[in-house]
Amino acid sequence: MTGALPLPGAPFPAGRPRRLRRTPALRRLVTETRLHPAELVLPVFVREGVEQPVPVEAMPGVVQHTLDSVVKEARRCVAAGLGGIMLFGVPEAKDACGSGADAEDGILNLALRRVVEAVGEDLVVMADLCLDEFTDHGHCGVLAADGTVDNDATLERYASMALAQAATGAAVLGLSGMMDGQVGHVRTALDDAGFRDTAILAYAAKYTSGLYGPFREAVRSSLVGDRASYQQDPANGREALRELEADVAEGADIVMVKPAGPHLDVVAAAAALSPVPVAAYQISGEYSQIVAAAERGWVERDRVVDESVLGIRRAGASIVLTYFALEVAARL
Repeated sequence: MTGALPLPGAPFPAGRPRRLRRTPALRRLVTETRLHPAELVLPVFVREGVEQPVPVEAMPGVVQHTLDSVVKEARRCVAAGLGGIMLFGVPEAKDACGSGADAEDGILNLALRRVVEAVGEDLVVMADLCLDEFTDHGHCGVLAADGTVDNDATLERYASMALAQAATGAAVLGLSGMMDGQVGHVRTALDDAGFRDTAILAYAAKYTSGLYGPFREAVRSSLVGDRASYQQDPANGREALRELEADVAEGADIVMVKPAGPHLDVVAAAAALSPVPVAAYQISGEYSQIVAAAERGWVERDRVVDESVLGIRRAGASIVLTYFALEVAARL
């Protein structure tokens, strides 16, 4: 009956939940949540001006790719059966408006074009759509005269970025800047230019977090200060659902929660509410914490990695962005 409470289980001693945990075969039979490589997306960094991949010190095992090596990595993703790859650009030069972000020969757009050409039929190629990697001040938008991020002026830059990225053939654009109205503004720009089939992944709940540190090394961030005036307060949950509802109303095809691990309650709430798929991003600091603990022998790496990703899926995310994507897929 719709709305009825679930029937209680039989009490002990007749009811013994351990019966279904007794053997590996029984546990496998009643598993409620299963991982599949197609649910995983690998975030990757592409750096301008390097001739070979450059290790990211704060993220052991992660590199800043060259244009050639990122194509090889994308082919590895296809071979592993991953669902997608998300590209982030690391430019040599930056300026106040992030002009490299929408330049046809900008590193991110060059990489997107190369990856789409190589694997675009077999892998969902996603583009990070944000200015922070490209601005000399490190913020996710253009600055007003008083030094604050100018929301509406930033929307114009996002629209220009979106058109440049859509022209590369990227299937999904990941709007991560947390500007009010960003989804609707970009959706209109894409549609008016004929890119009606380009999907938008909206970072609906992107929290300001101390776990972004390794990522900032990976993208050579110029940020001084923080992004608390536009990213969400980790203390707030209802606000995230307001953001989600707004993004869906503006045309988001997928919504995302970031960071994933500290905000599994928000992932679950979003999954219960959202009419579109929910993604969650296991971010750089989450990755580095596990790797560092495993390197010291404090935790069993494979087990903790798989458990962390499984927990994100169990919370309700149908798509998980994780730097562990390839190794998880190999074990699956």
